[in-house]
This record gives sequence, C-alpha cells and structure tokens, in this order.
Amino acid sequence: MQTNEETNYDQLWKDVLSEIEMTTSKTSFSMWFKDTGISNFNDGVVYIGVPNNFVKDWLLNKYHKFIIGALRNNNPAIRGVDYIIVSKDHQDIITKNTAPHKFTYTPSSGEQLGFNEFNTDKEANLNPRYTFDSYVVAPFNEIAHAAAISVAKNPGNLYNPLFIYGGVGLGKTHLLQSIGNEMKKNNPSAKVYYLTSEKFANEYVSSIQNKTTNSFKEKYRKYNLLIVDDIQFFSDKLKIQEEFFHVFNSLYESGNQIVFSSDKSPQHIVGLEERLRSRFEGGMMIDVSPPEYEERLAILKVKVSQKNFTLDEDVINYIAEVIKENIRELEGALNSIIGQSKIRGRILTLSEVEEILRKKIKPIKVVDAEHVIKTILNYYKINEKNLTERTRRKEIVKPRQIAMYILRNDLNTSYPHIGRRFGQKDHTTVIHAYKKISEDIRRDKKLEQEINNIRDIIYK
Repeated sequence: MQTNEETNYDQLWKDVLSEIEMTTSKTSFSMWFKDTGISNFNDGVVYIGVPNNFVKDWLLNKYHKFIIGALRNNNPAIRGVDYIIVSKDHQDIITKNTAPHKFTYTPSSGEQLGFNEFNTDKEANLNPRYTFDSYVVAPFNEIAHAAAISVAKNPGNLYNPLFIYGGVGLGKTHLLQSIGNEMKKNNPSAKVYYLTSEKFANEYVSSIQNKTTNSFKEKYRKYNLLIVDDIQFFSDKLKIQEEFFHVFNSLYESGNQIVFSSDKSPQHIVGLEERLRSRFEGGMMIDVSPPEYEERLAILKVKVSQKNFTLDEDVINYIAEVIKENIRELEGALNSIIGQSKIRGRILTLSEVEEILRKKIKPIKVVDAEHVIKTILNYYKINEKNLTERTRRKEIVKPRQIAMYILRNDLNTSYPHIGRRFGQKDHTTVIHAYKKISEDIRRDKKLEQEINNIRDIIYK
C-alpha cells in the first residue's frame, strides 16, 4: 500500500511530465521519458530513475534545464537533480554516493507514472487523450470545434480541406487529433494518419537518400484521413511543397479528407507556392483566436473539475487574469499549483499562488517606434525610404498606414510625432490612416490576422 508521501512524489513526476510534454515533440517525449520516475528525494536533491546510461546522458545533456525547471516550478525546495540507473528488477541502483531509497521505483507500472495518458496509436500516430469529450469549448474556438465534429462524422464531403490556424497553445493539435480519434471510433477500419509537416519533409528527404521515393508516395496516398500539423514549416521548401501538392491532389480526387493546422492563414505563410495556397484556401478556413478573460476562467473551472481538485474562487480568478498567452500556459500554471498543493498537503493561499506564478508570467516587452517600423519593413519586404516617399502604390501605402496605426494604438505615440517620423507628413494624414485601419480591421478578418502576426513578431 502506498503512503501519502509516495503518492505525492508520483503526482509530482506526473506534473513535471505534463510540463515537459509541452516543450518537446511527442516522439522525443515518448522515447526519452518513458520508464523514468522519481526514485529518491533527499536533502533537496531529486534522484530520477532511468533505464540505462544512454537515456541518462541524453536527459542530462538535452533536457536537464527543463526537468529541473519543471521540478522547481512544482516544489521550490528542490535545489538539484541527479540521474541514477535502475536495473530491470527495479531494485538495484547502479550509482555512486546515492542516499538510501525512500520511495519504491516501479517504472513498469504505466498507471503509476501516468504514461497510459501518453501512449499513442502507432498506426495512426494519435494520442488517445485528445478527444472531443476532453476538449473545452468556448466562444473563441466553438466554430473550429463544430467544423471538426462535422468533418469527423462526414469526412471528405463537407469541409475538404479543413484548415485551422491560430497562435501556439490554443488547442489546435488537440482538435486535429480529436477528428482522427473520432473517425477511428466510428469506423475502425478507416486509414487515419496524423503527422507534422516537419516529419513529412524529413521522410521525403530520407526517401530520396534511400531511393525509396515510390514507397513514400504510395504511403501517403492510401489514407482516408490525413492530418498535417504546423503546415507553416513548408515555407520556402519548394521541392517538398511540390511533392505534397501531388499527395494532396491524389487524396482530394479520391474523396479522402485532409485536415491542416498552421500558426497563420495560408495567405500569410511566406514562401508558400500559389497553387498549394489555393488548395488550402479552397476548403474551410477557421481562425482560433486567444481566449478572453471570461473564456480563460471557464476553461480553468472545467480543468479543475476534470482533475477532481478544489481551488478557491479568488485563486482561479487570479490565474485567469495573469496567464493570457494561451491554454497551454494556463493548464501548465494550474498543474503547478495543484502539484504544489498536493506536496504541501493543503490548498494554497492566493499569496502563495502569486509567488508561484510570478516566475511563469512573461514580462511585457518594451518596444520603441524604431523596432515597430523595422518589423513592418521586414514583414512586407520594403525599404525604409519607401515609407516616407510620396506615392499611392498600395504595396507602400498599406504598410505605412499599419505602422502608423500600431504606433498610435500600441505605443500611444502622438499624431504629430508619427507624421514627422514618416517624412514630415501632416498629422491629419496620420489620423486618417489610424481611422482607416481601425475600420478595416472590423470588417476584414484577413487584415486583422495580418496585424496580429506583425504584433506577435514585435512583442516576441
């Protein structure tokens, strides 16, 4: 029978794994963190049990800062981490100068270490955790959710392709994999496959090196549902785009469903061939925007309920207020607080939560006018002298007006100062630009996304 202390450390490692999973690829996570666990905790040092020297060296060299960071997020008392090899019978510790064991390490128990949650369907490359039932629906993602359900129920007919785009950590991967899991549930014989565009590119390069391009092409033409995540990776990779174009056409003409995600709309993926962009835009495109405060609050309450935990209302309100970036960071913050509560054996106070989250809250980046203008010049690939020249060319006027709008809206720069910065223009010209962009944003979703992309670069 496990003691409360043992349970706490099992839970600590589960919480650490939850944080690390967000910072690495699914393949790497499964490869390097399976069969690991907290073997001992003594005098502020956590001893991580690993199966062999290879894993030990890899974790030490590649993941050490993530591991110790996640551990300290959950328990500030931790001051160090060491890695020890555990033999197959889980009893002999092959290491030097290690303190006596306090906790039993049993990595074969998937349930104890939480790895049942991380197992993937090898054939479809789908994580069973990602389902529609576990997806939290709110106004910011309800259209994408409804479209995803429609595609899962009626693949190849309604929205083909389905293209979901938005910033990082907004649940796009969860939604994409939910489509695959739902389709497999409804039709177990359906051929479904999920992958990232980076993996597609790597497999294509490998097939050329190994002279197996024919089998590579056949592999991707056999699926009833192909899900490709992070399609923006295809940017400027023209040969890979060409190969994927043929795969797309083959699947589409056969009536098979294709689903994509990206951090931006196809129109704003730099270096994307026009014919491929046209294919992406030919189906259903849906933008997932960051959640507002009320939506973040609702998501947190659902997550707390799912974890069978209780938090004070003021604590939940505080988390929703200060964690604004995305759902992933929101859940990471929640996991840290729950983990700390379990380790301390009590519900944390608001002041304790504020202290924990202070390390997680990203400082607001201070930017100046020069940085804004330089970012816009790079984004639209124009020279600074173009912004000050007297011209009505749209490719110059639009970036100039956007620059004026951001300087006024975000930096609260005065109209006369902005006018002087852009070639001694009258302040009424700046006012006109500001009003025009403000109005255009309200009726033009593509322009709104474009300006959001620019802001992401400015404040990154």
